[in-house]
Amino acid sequence: MNKLSRLAETLIPSEIIKLGNEISERVKQGQKIYNFTIGDFDPHIFSIPIELENEIIKAYKNKKTNYPPANGMAELRNSVADFIRQKQGLTYDAGSFLISGGGRPLIYAVYRTVCDRNDKVIYPVPSWNNNHYTHFIEGEHILVQTTVENNFLPTAEELVPHFKDACLLALCSPLNPTGTVFTKEQLSKICEAVLAENKRRGPEQKPLYILYDQIYWTLTYGEAKHHDPVSLYPELRDYTIYIDGISKAFCATGVRVGWAFGPSQVIDKMKGILSHIGAWSPMAEQVATAEYMKQAEAVDTFLFATKSALHQRLKAIYEGFAKLKELGYPVDVISPMAAMYLTIRFSLKGRKTSNGVEIKTTDDMSAYLLQEASLAIVPFSAFGSDRESEWYRLSVGTCKIEDIPKMLEKLKDALDKLSLAIPTK
Repeated sequence: MNKLSRLAETLIPSEIIKLGNEISERVKQGQKIYNFTIGDFDPHIFSIPIELENEIIKAYKNKKTNYPPANGMAELRNSVADFIRQKQGLTYDAGSFLISGGGRPLIYAVYRTVCDRNDKVIYPVPSWNNNHYTHFIEGEHILVQTTVENNFLPTAEELVPHFKDACLLALCSPLNPTGTVFTKEQLSKICEAVLAENKRRGPEQKPLYILYDQIYWTLTYGEAKHHDPVSLYPELRDYTIYIDGISKAFCATGVRVGWAFGPSQVIDKMKGILSHIGAWSPMAEQVATAEYMKQAEAVDTFLFATKSALHQRLKAIYEGFAKLKELGYPVDVISPMAAMYLTIRFSLKGRKTSNGVEIKTTDDMSAYLLQEASLAIVPFSAFGSDRESEWYRLSVGTCKIEDIPKMLEKLKDALDKLSLAIPTK
């Protein structure tokens, strides 16, 4: 057999895709699955804005099917700059934006632009795909394990010991997989520490950059607020690269329009990298998104409706888990703050199934929940946490509201079947 590249031979397959394949097989066999695994939307439940859909059709009818500019159409970059200024209060000119086919190519481009081989990359776990991107650039993984006490978001005290010689700090808020957000105090302390580190390094040394993934920032609930580095500390403007797009806020994961913005010297180099890859968003979708985002009333109406629908589902499941916990069942849950995710916990290890098999590992728990409760969720180990973490991500983008009571009842029945194992001497 021919050997392949070191990258290809050592790349870790996606655990979420592996789980998805198992779910698909069970569905084929006739099992009803409550599938809360994928961070996507069912278009029949959460469709894209009708105005955006009409603009896409119109763009194709107008033959907008040629290559777009490498950094994205000027009209779209202007529309996005206006959106960010009006909604987030950040003022960047259109030249500071880079358009791509969703957020993933942009994150890859940040890593490629900022990091050299063996450079240190700091990222908290659980978090989405930072382990894979660090692997792509053959960087040194600096994992920071987070805790439930801080809603699985890193603190300055946990991060600062790793700052020396690091080139990139990868942060995400609202966080995938937890749906939790940085408090102003949490993020402020991190920002102050990055500024202090870059002051220590001076102009001759590569700075510590912040990759700030805020793809879910418009989806916050209740008292939860989105905070970002440059809004808190304008001095971080030269060191912060934002990742954003329409995928989550507008239920448009398959439309593939994402953007990055930040310091021009970084954005310009990212543009060069992506121009060689051809990772641009299709011309018609760019034209359509530019036109749609000018329709302020339609945008506001859609965001309100989407947030309400997602929060309704998250709240209903949260209340169900909170009730189970109150009744003494071995579960836990964090109140929903943002995004489309709920953080839940199962403490089933040491219990026996009805056929006498003891649940010993997180994999055993996941298998039992899938088999007996028809509940498919993603363990935090898929996001870099310890393999035996008992915490899971539950995603509601494909959830029908009428399925929630049925799911909770089936889960309760499955938990009722378990008994405590008798310790062996």
